[in-house]
Amino acid sequence: MEIGKYSLGIGDRFGHQGKAQLQAILKAAAAGVEVTPVWNKSNREHTYIHSKPEDTRKEADAAVKALSYKGQYFVDADHINLGNVQGFITSSDFFTLDVANKIGTPSTEEAISAFVASCAKYAGHLTIPGIRHPFEVDETLLRKIAGKFLAAIHEAGNIYNFIKEQKGAGNFVTEVSMDEVESPQTPVEMFFILKMIAEQNIPAQTIAPKFTGRFNKGVDYVGEVSQFAREFEEDVLVIDYAVKEFGLPKDLKLSVHSGSDKFSIYPEIAKVLKKYDKGIHLKTAGTTWLEEVIGLALAGGKALELAKSIYKLGLTRQEELCGPYADVIDINQALLPSASEVDSWDSTKFANTLRHIPGHKDYNPSLRQLIHVGYKIAAEKGTEYTELLEQNAEIVGNCVIENLFDRHLKRLFNL
Repeated sequence: MEIGKYSLGIGDRFGHQGKAQLQAILKAAAAGVEVTPVWNKSNREHTYIHSKPEDTRKEADAAVKALSYKGQYFVDADHINLGNVQGFITSSDFFTLDVANKIGTPSTEEAISAFVASCAKYAGHLTIPGIRHPFEVDETLLRKIAGKFLAAIHEAGNIYNFIKEQKGAGNFVTEVSMDEVESPQTPVEMFFILKMIAEQNIPAQTIAPKFTGRFNKGVDYVGEVSQFAREFEEDVLVIDYAVKEFGLPKDLKLSVHSGSDKFSIYPEIAKVLKKYDKGIHLKTAGTTWLEEVIGLALAGGKALELAKSIYKLGLTRQEELCGPYADVIDINQALLPSASEVDSWDSTKFANTLRHIPGHKDYNPSLRQLIHVGYKIAAEKGTEYTELLEQNAEIVGNCVIENLFDRHLKRLFNL
């Protein structure tokens, strides 16, 4: 099963915005760029929301039917592992194998030595076509890479084989994810990680590394944009070479996770994709959930009060909400407005503070990050929240469409 050249992971915490998300995809198609929608939702999100993987499939299928969409689309079992993959088998046809927590797990000396021996031809000056500088590869580096990543990729192989046994080879798209960690993977590490993936016979079509810089949820990239651009370009070239060298799928492409609102790096990504005529998979994380809160705020009345209550309760539960996202969240406590201050805001003020418009005088990235991880609170409100979504479907849907198309797709593809 092959995925389109460009694909967009459109997470939707509460499963109400599938149609609006697809409308944004159709606007991109009308502007000349075909983008494959991939509805993604993690086990953690299902647990918080009390939804099931089949609900995501129903949402995607319903949106496709409602808009008479004829293109390719997928449902992603996002960030799954051996402990929770079973529940996603029937409803998913895209699987993100998350092995981040296995990075650094010790491998046997025998396994490390065997891998090092298999890399003998790459020792010395490793030259990747298109990259100006060679990579210096010696036994010390190879042993370090093997010690750090071998067990993680072996685990990816176990997960892939489990899925394959139940769905059959070629009936799903496979992504290998290792982005939610502290340390980035360098391009030379990527090369040998891809060798490990090939040796595990995983037909990976996307790979999500951790890049240098901060990829905090819902806000812009924090780091040297030029350094990211250099790493991204080198990773594209490494993949190109590894595909030929190791026999990986020819459509293997980079996946950028925590991609929501990384506006400053979109132009750099666009340049590289155009330069080498390459594809990308971008996950927009909790963008849609944030647009729901913005839409409710703009609706006013009870909807605005609910939006405010999500933030105010979040203030009192920060440790609980932020804990699972520790590597991808960075909130400045001094910049969080008090509950009483937020109580005084009208619809416009609340929406402008939450909405990510770079340079806007009201925009507050710390508040935005706290609400980003606060979807658990909305879930606890149950039908109170979802009924307000339904009552204000038009204004919320318009926010979702505008965000995905105008702030993401237009920036990423120069539309």
